Amino acid sequence: MAVTRAQQPVVTTPAPLPVRTRLAHPLLLLTGIVLVALNMRACLAAISPMVGEIQRTFGLSATASGLITTVPVLFQGVGAPLTPRLTRRFGAERVVLGAVLVLGAGVLLRVLPSVAALYAGCVVIGVAIAVLNVSMPGLVKREFPDRAATMTGVYSTTMLVGATLAAGTSVPLEHVLGGGWRASLGAWSLLALVAAVAWLPQVLRSRQERGVAAAAATPGTPVEGIWKSPLAWQISLFMGISSLLVYTLVAWMPTILADHGMDRGQAGLVFAFSNLVQVAGAFLVPLMAGRMTNQRALAVTMAALNGVGIAMLLVAPVSAAWVSAAVLGVAQGGSLGLGLAFIVLRTGSAAGAAQLGGMSQAIGYLVAAAGPVGAGALHQLTGGWETTLMLMLALVLVVGVAGWGAGRNRTL
Repeated sequence: MAVTRAQQPVVTTPAPLPVRTRLAHPLLLLTGIVLVALNMRACLAAISPMVGEIQRTFGLSATASGLITTVPVLFQGVGAPLTPRLTRRFGAERVVLGAVLVLGAGVLLRVLPSVAALYAGCVVIGVAIAVLNVSMPGLVKREFPDRAATMTGVYSTTMLVGATLAAGTSVPLEHVLGGGWRASLGAWSLLALVAAVAWLPQVLRSRQERGVAAAAATPGTPVEGIWKSPLAWQISLFMGISSLLVYTLVAWMPTILADHGMDRGQAGLVFAFSNLVQVAGAFLVPLMAGRMTNQRALAVTMAALNGVGIAMLLVAPVSAAWVSAAVLGVAQGGSLGLGLAFIVLRTGSAAGAAQLGGMSQAIGYLVAAAGPVGAGALHQLTGGWETTLMLMLALVLVVGVAGWGAGRNRTL
């Protein structure tokens, strides 16, 4: 049921102060959040440069190789709805710690000498990231109630920084460690271990005050009938279709450029530049969102920038490549940050944020998983990229409409 912002403090004011005092020092909390966020994309981005080597190692087909990157995205959608129940039962601190440790285990499982282990590791990684994706907005809402949008910008930016570093260092790590792709990918389990150690003070402090933790692990009342809420669906569609556009271009943008005559090395640089620009969008857009009464104009702007960037790929893929990469970087990073900001801005409690996060990210990642596969199928069917890009332009309109609704000054 929607309520006005004037009514919102009745739900949220009592909870944040007592919860905040039971945790370790805020600087330790911030450090833990940053280190956890670094893990949330790094292990996915690290494998992209290695897919060719993995394919040769196991003799996989192109379709089977594509599943290496698709399976984790799919299981992020499958695992997301389970997280609110876990946080209510065990507390957000312990759930985050467990998810980080499971993520590290999944990274190690993925590099064992077996095709079954490879895909099982991808499943484990996807579920662990799903739990973190849903837990973090609730934690931010609870611990930083007055700066939730700003902190959302911090951790969404950190996610993209982790992805950029992983993609850029996977091949050098392979040479430095001397153990091939397995050593390079397995090394990212150490980052998960570091994050778990940094997060441990939050768990220890919450255990010292178990009674308070049980009452306040996810303060606030869950939203009734959230799956019937138009606002929740608008946020979910904004996140889902924005993610579909992102993952489709992650999978195919360098190929689109190369198929139009660009050198493959240069196409890779253009793609890397676009990823780098995403960091700026992911940081700045949530900051702007937190300072606005409503975010309708911001959501429509992100959709419009996505449309402009895709249109340039359609009309002038090579000559406008760098410009389209910059525009798409701002749009994609900004859409990620804004979608996560919607979760904390449109809910009145940490429990509501976790619940909306579970719904929106379940829908979002299930939709996003269809993007790379669908784009590849359309390319194979038509022999070109024009149909795929025009369909993406049509989806941009849906993003704009959903964002216009999601940006209204209302809460669930």
